[in-house]
Amino acid sequence: HVQLVESGGGSVQAGGSLRLSCVASGNTHNSNYMGWFRQSLGKQREGVAIIYTGTKSVYGDTTYYPDSVKGRFTVSRDNAKNILSLRMSSLKPEDTAMYYCAADRGNFGYQLRARTFDFWGQGTQVTVS
Repeated sequence: HVQLVESGGGSVQAGGSLRLSCVASGNTHNSNYMGWFRQSLGKQREGVAIIYTGTKSVYGDTTYYPDSVKGRFTVSRDNAKNILSLRMSSLKPEDTAMYYCAADRGNFGYQLRARTFDFWGQGTQVTVS
């Protein structure tokens, strides 16, 4: 069991910045990927930032972003504290969504597909106006 708790959401004007945090607890040793997804009303959940946390890579933390946020969003982790962070800048109204932290025990998290991930937080709302 893995528990994920997000924080840091809020309202910000277009062009502003925001940082989200996700605290992971429980059995996190088998997670190969962790990341952030977002979902707006009436739309499917979309991956916005994924980081490889398994043992397959020898190059350090490998990250994955869709084109819509690349260059604006940065995901990082604090291994000692099991905290995943998402730094967002140059925010746009279309970034408005509920943002979720997730963990994947499989091998396909890099595809940024929600169905691949096994554990989810409750979400934190981000509103850009």
